[in-house]
Amino acid sequence: MLRQSLRQAQLGRLRARPISTPIARVGLISPSSDTFISNSLPKRNLGGQTQKDNRSAQDPNQTFTQADSISSVIKHDHRQIEKYYDKIVNSNDPDIQRRYQNAFVWELTRHAIAEELVVYPAIETGLNNGKQMADKDRAEHQVTKEALYKFQNLNPGDRNFITTIESLMKDLRIHIKEEEEHDLVKLEEGLLPTRSRDLAQQFEMTKAYTPTRSHPGAPNRPPLETVAGLMVAPLDKISDLFRAWPKESTPKPPSGSPAR
Repeated sequence: MLRQSLRQAQLGRLRARPISTPIARVGLISPSSDTFISNSLPKRNLGGQTQKDNRSAQDPNQTFTQADSISSVIKHDHRQIEKYYDKIVNSNDPDIQRRYQNAFVWELTRHAIAEELVVYPAIETGLNNGKQMADKDRAEHQVTKEALYKFQNLNPGDRNFITTIESLMKDLRIHIKEEEEHDLVKLEEGLLPTRSRDLAQQFEMTKAYTPTRSHPGAPNRPPLETVAGLMVAPLDKISDLFRAWPKESTPKPPSGSPAR
């Protein structure tokens, strides 16, 4: 009788013990210094429906909640990247250019890494010629990362500031067009809607703990890219606290010290 009671007590303690996932243990600093990765996910009610977060529109952890497919979240990112680019090249104000430069680098870096960790493995395993498609996309990403690294270290007013981002965006637009009109179309054809939504959620969650600055020397495929990202991301995100950001209600890191 005593032995049975002890066994039941042990089982009770095991059930009560919280599950510790790798992400939960890391506890990486998100774009907002006082929040964690879990805050980047859409909230759900008991019926399983995604609820809009009632936090401030300035909250950087707001995500694209209309995540009905992996294509939709990727295209949403593409439009954000294009928007930040337009803000940079259409302004003559160095302060505005600096703010949108930081936003452009932040958005494009996270987007590219999330694609490499979530989308490209799905393409590789789900499509007949998926490996060739993913390898091509990774090669194009490498070119973009190298150009982005150069751009992130320039200052508004530098002679090659605008020409560098124009050259970067010229190549990136070609990649975006091919991805939206071919790669994502093929991927969605091979996915069930539920799987596409799962990938969309994984994509958004991954962006919450990736580096936020370009590191072209880092690996570009899992698992090494994941390990490298976990090492670099906290340093990037601490630095983000001291960068200047656009004064608009879009997802972004918080405003920090004077622009840099």
